[in-house]
Amino acid sequence: MGTRDDEYDYLFKVVLIGDSGVGKSALLVYDIAKHLTYENVERWLKELRDHADSNIVIMLVGNKSDLRHLRAVPTDEARAFAEKNGLSFIETSALDSTNVEAAFQTILTEIYRIVSQKQMSDRRENDMSPSNNVVPIHVPPTTENKPKVQCCQNI
Repeated sequence: MGTRDDEYDYLFKVVLIGDSGVGKSALLVYDIAKHLTYENVERWLKELRDHADSNIVIMLVGNKSDLRHLRAVPTDEARAFAEKNGLSFIETSALDSTNVEAAFQTILTEIYRIVSQKQMSDRRENDMSPSNNVVPIHVPPTTENKPKVQCCQNI
């Protein structure tokens, strides 16, 4: 008897790889029905944080939510892990498309927010307009003892 994985007509895997800062994100995915895949999430997260740009957007994804009857990873446990590590979290089912689009929408929205903030910050740093280029000038008081001449004196 074959495994559940043998029932798929096609199995597609997408890998995003490239230099740091070019706009990749990693969806950090585990199988809700296989606890070992969840246990490995911590190692994968460390790899990402050690080797990726510090601004990387990471979403923890519990996949195969359609296999509720085989659940080995409680949703609350995974959500708490995500919160503790500053990750967004969602459960999906690639089989029936539950939350797949929402996962991509959420991560792309977060990437856009970060990139937009970075561009605004870069613009402010590179802005050479007078309002952004203010340098205080200190003028010490004069100490000369010249006689004071009143204006418009009668001579």
